[in-house]
Amino acid sequence: MRAAFAWLTIARVPGNPSPRGVLPWAPLVGLVLGDLASLTGWLGARYASPLVGAVLAVALLAWLTRGLHLDGLADTADGLGPLRGRERALEVMRAGDVGPFGVATLVLVLLLQVACLTGLLVVDGGWLALWTAVVAARLAMARCGLPGVPVAAGSSLAAAVAGTVSRVWLAGCCAVAVLCVLGTAVWLGDAPLGARLVGAGVVGLAAGELLHRRARARLGGVNGDVMGASGEVTATATLLAAAVLLG
Repeated sequence: MRAAFAWLTIARVPGNPSPRGVLPWAPLVGLVLGDLASLTGWLGARYASPLVGAVLAVALLAWLTRGLHLDGLADTADGLGPLRGRERALEVMRAGDVGPFGVATLVLVLLLQVACLTGLLVVDGGWLALWTAVVAARLAMARCGLPGVPVAAGSSLAAAVAGTVSRVWLAGCCAVAVLCVLGTAVWLGDAPLGARLVGAGVVGLAAGELLHRRARARLGGVNGDVMGASGEVTATATLLAAAVLLG
């Protein structure tokens, strides 16, 4: 757990924790980040405007995660976007700069997140959609650590976390997340809200799975960038689905 917060957030912990145990605890990290982001979004919408709340929530998530997942999204877009061979795609993803595909993808994804969240924050209980999206994103990232997931050539991070997440553990995390969403919706007095948000989370995870499979086919496996990109795609698709279902 300590390693998960050290690697996936700005939190500083004593020692130099190994990334080996990070992914199993990623959903717990998502729970904490989701609480902070949704509270920030709710407060911003209440005391300023829904747009301000949405921007503050998205900015807070980027800051708390050191922008690593967004960087992974940009690098993955650069690697998978243009028509290039596997070795060249991996080389581009390992480079420190960001190309046009990465910049365009990053800008459009952030705009879509803010736009969807702006609409959700005017709906009663809409802040719960952000919590759902953040947790679903970490479930998608944990999925990359299941047994049998191939590792892209040259990825030391992916090699370190390969096979560290059991299917039973991931299924249990998914079940707990669903219960949290449904229970919170009931507490808010809107049980149908919970069912819609669970559906939005399923859509988000499906989008993350599509990216995951595309990366495996194109790159021969996953790496750290693909893990971050899977999380961002899942979160964005969850927010979009929630905006449609609750709009």
